[in-house]
Order: sequence, then structure tokens, then C-alpha cells
Amino acid sequence: MRKALLLALAAFLLVACKKEVNPEELVSNAAKQYYTYLLEGNYDAFVDGCYREGTIREAYRSQLVDNAKMFVGQQKDEHQGIKSFEVVSAKVDTASHSANVFLNLKYGDNTSEQIVLPMVEKENLWYMR
Repeated sequence: MRKALLLALAAFLLVACKKEVNPEELVSNAAKQYYTYLLEGNYDAFVDGCYREGTIREAYRSQLVDNAKMFVGQQKDEHQGIKSFEVVSAKVDTASHSANVFLNLKYGDNTSEQIVLPMVEKENLWYMR
């Protein structure tokens, strides 16, 4: 009887101590990581954060990397670059495994812009759509 009570108490403590996974936090962290890659110039990792069915040709992947570089270059020309960003909020639809992450981009010319980053969850990982 005492063993059963201790076992029940241990099970209760295990459940009580287990941290609940917040889907908004998970998708926000993924978006932060992808935009950190972008701002650090790790364009390959940024492109790898985009969801695609199957594999793509290397020539197409190279074009996607070049597009990411051009985007950053364009922001430098127009706004003196993206200096920082922050996640404003995230809205997750757990039924469709999709989300929208709202980012506030802060530019070098002291302007800012809020963008929506659509995300999709595949095999427990969040990717940019």
C-alpha cells in the first residue's frame, strides 16, 4: 500500500513539474532563429528554414540564397540595413499546423516595419512558408 501511494505521488509530481509546451513560443523561437541567420549573413541556413516538398535542384537552391542576399542588400540601400528585429506576436492554428509570426524589423535609418512571417509545422519542426 505504501509503495502504491509513493508511486502515485511520484506520478503526480512528474505531471505537475512537466512544463507545458507553448506552440506560440516554439514557432516564435523558430522565426527568431531564421531571421538571426539572415542578419548574420548565414543565407544557406536561412534558405534551409523554408519548407519545400522533397528535394530541389542545386541551381534553384543557389538562386534562393542569392535572393536572400539581394533582399539584405536592398534593405541596406533603402534603410541602412536591418539592425534588429523582435517578435511581436504569434498566432498558431494547431489543427492546420500553420502559424503567422509578426515581426517588427528595425532599420538603420530609425524606421521600423511590421511583417508577417507565415510558418508551417512538419514533423514537429517549424519552417517558413
